[in-house]
Amino acid sequence: MKTSSAIKITCATCRALCCRLEVRLIDDSDDQVPQRYTQKMDNLYTVMKQGKDGWCVAVDRSTMLCSIYEKRPYLCREYQCGADDCLVERGKLNL
Repeated sequence: MKTSSAIKITCATCRALCCRLEVRLIDDSDDQVPQRYTQKMDNLYTVMKQGKDGWCVAVDRSTMLCSIYEKRPYLCREYQCGADDCLVERGKLNL
């Protein structure tokens, strides 16, 4: 697998692969996420909904950009494009 120092990945070139991961709402600031994009799991925690295709429902399929970017969850704001977690997900798809 390629290392993070060998790859320069930006949100513009990534294909939004992180938008296929389960995103839990864990921070107080996540209260700003519109409820229509979230679901409660086993009455224990809240996550971003995913469509039947596996993509986060907040992703605009025509642009592949987040439709709630300014109100996106904390984990989405903190996720670093090109970081080790990102490279692991890309590696699963041989990218």
